[in-house]
Amino acid sequence: MPSRRIPLALRNTWKPASPRKWLSRLLPSSNHIGVLARLRSSLGALVGIGITGLVTHLIVGRASDLPLLVAPMGASAVLLFGVPASPLAQPWSLLGGNVIAAIVGVGCAAWIGDPIVAAAVAVALSVGLMFSLRCVHPPSGAVALTAVLGGPAIHVLGFRFVLLPIGLNSLILLGCAIVYHKLTRHQYPHRAAAQPAAPNAGRTTFSRGDLEAVLKARNDMLDVDVADLESVLGEVEARVYRRHMDRLDCASVMTTEVRSVSPELGVASAWALLQRHRIKALPVLDPERRVVGIITQMDFIQHGALPPFGAGQDSRRVRDIMTSPVRTVRATQQIADLVPLFASYGHHHLPVVDAMRRLVGMITQADLVAGLHRQVLEEPRAA
Repeated sequence: MPSRRIPLALRNTWKPASPRKWLSRLLPSSNHIGVLARLRSSLGALVGIGITGLVTHLIVGRASDLPLLVAPMGASAVLLFGVPASPLAQPWSLLGGNVIAAIVGVGCAAWIGDPIVAAAVAVALSVGLMFSLRCVHPPSGAVALTAVLGGPAIHVLGFRFVLLPIGLNSLILLGCAIVYHKLTRHQYPHRAAAQPAAPNAGRTTFSRGDLEAVLKARNDMLDVDVADLESVLGEVEARVYRRHMDRLDCASVMTTEVRSVSPELGVASAWALLQRHRIKALPVLDPERRVVGIITQMDFIQHGALPPFGAGQDSRRVRDIMTSPVRTVRATQQIADLVPLFASYGHHHLPVVDAMRRLVGMITQADLVAGLHRQVLEEPRAA
């Protein structure tokens, strides 16, 4: 009988995973949750379950055969206090999921004779309804099972099980979560954080529509709100963008050969200088080369100092129409600080000065873009 051999191509590519590597795949990734947040979650679960049991006891009384707490509330407490930002932990998820699962579970227990079949159908129907009504809450699957397999004490309640204890436990636990998070200055119910203004003029390389399209194509439910995912990705882009820019300072992107003028120069001569060198701004310097102002084409327009310049018709000097004081930047300043100035404050030219405020260069929007482009091209080499 011929022996079965592994094809040569597979022998060269396939290698069995080591036990240690295989076991490592079973471990979840780190949760990035600090010690204080863990303590807050644990204390919240203690307070929530304790108050829920106590208040239920006060309402139903000592002599009642009703269970004061049902096991699924423990799982709900993990979500409400441990991962309150999860879509699975929001108020409608908790209340809607638990109530729907309780109704379905009681109905299946009453109408299906075999408890195993009833349990399976109850959980399946509950999951389908929770997805349809947008109230997915994993502990609700245990609520459905409790209604079917909880024993005579649960079965005798019938549909009263939906109100007591499920509805009551859920409401009290939800109230505890809202108050506890408020007291500990933690947001609940969760609202997605506004997407931060990215350094690149508040724009990112993706849109909300892109995210939703990708999630729809994956066809999997992620335990994170789309708005939160958008905000996190926006912050990551902003961080990467800033890291790239932090490697550049003004001295590395500025233009060093800068035309400048004196405050005493006539406006006609200043305009001629702009036209001759095809530039749009001239720093104005005092005798010690300190920047005292800047004169741009807009200054000429706003002051009506445009050609034709007749002899003696415009005796004004640069000092009369220049913009002063002028925003300057240091040569050692990171260009990350310049982006808001260009993007949000309308600056188009920024004089670069040394420690004595003497002019050493000029940065325009074109210089900034060129520097960033150079940084992007050099990034793969550095990596």
